[in-house]
Amino acid sequence: MKLLLVEDDFLIGSGTEKALTSEGFMVDWVKSKEDALAATKVQHYDLVILDIRLPDGSGLDVLASLRNNSQKMPVLMLTALNQTSDRVKGLDLGADDYLVKPFEISELCARIRALHRRNHGIAQPLLVIHGVSMNPASHTITQNGKIIDLGVKEFAILQTIFERAGRVVTKSDLEENLYSWGEEVSSNAVEVLVHRIRKKLGTDIIKTIRGVGYITEATNE
Repeated sequence: MKLLLVEDDFLIGSGTEKALTSEGFMVDWVKSKEDALAATKVQHYDLVILDIRLPDGSGLDVLASLRNNSQKMPVLMLTALNQTSDRVKGLDLGADDYLVKPFEISELCARIRALHRRNHGIAQPLLVIHGVSMNPASHTITQNGKIIDLGVKEFAILQTIFERAGRVVTKSDLEENLYSWGEEVSSNAVEVLVHRIRKKLGTDIIKTIRGVGYITEATNE
């Protein structure tokens, strides 16, 4: 899952970025309103974590710009404890949730997962397809009751494909979800990761649509 973190406080921002990355999220971190607006114009994000008080303006302006441009990704606001008016304005402008500083990373991660499920119309926390059960909260995979060990990027690819079961996911979409700014992407990175997943789970889990991308068939499990 690709996240944009908008936070000008260095300690909070660096700590949050590190913690989210360790949980398997791909994070781009910016520290100003201007950089946040620029990032959302050139990059797709699954979710935005948005501080309201920024050095060059308000995060509410970023939120308003996203919604005015019909960008529908979930937005989770970070607010100070006593700023009720900011939270009300944010929710009325189209924010999906808020979290009061200081916050626990475990709660932030749980809220991110809940917003992501809601945005994709997924009611259950587990993704179960073709005998493979994926738990994004615990980062675990089981197949027919057996625990399967997947690397962080392998897990991210499979989660993206499972969440879009029945629809083709392009290689470029997968690359966007796999890498943050500054990470070098090899031309065959996605193919290598899909090959590894197939070796562990079987060749029928992910099908290649030549020249387009990858798909897993939706099931009623």
